[in-house]
Amino acid sequence: MTIDERLELLGKRHEALAQSVELLLMETRELRGIVEVDAANIRALARIAEIHERRLTHLEGDEQ
Repeated sequence: MTIDERLELLGKRHEALAQSVELLLMETRELRGIVEVDAANIRALARIAEIHERRLTHLEGDEQ
């Protein structure tokens, strides 16, 4: 294999790696958005659970 062939192969590999990194970056951004939505939903559920806990405590007569 000549130097020119090696350089051409290296260039192709570099391009493939650059494309892979770009795809990984896009997927990471998409997953970050999904995680943010999930986290917001979990916080909302925790608030609902706290409200229900207070209501049950109140109904049982164990006000704090």
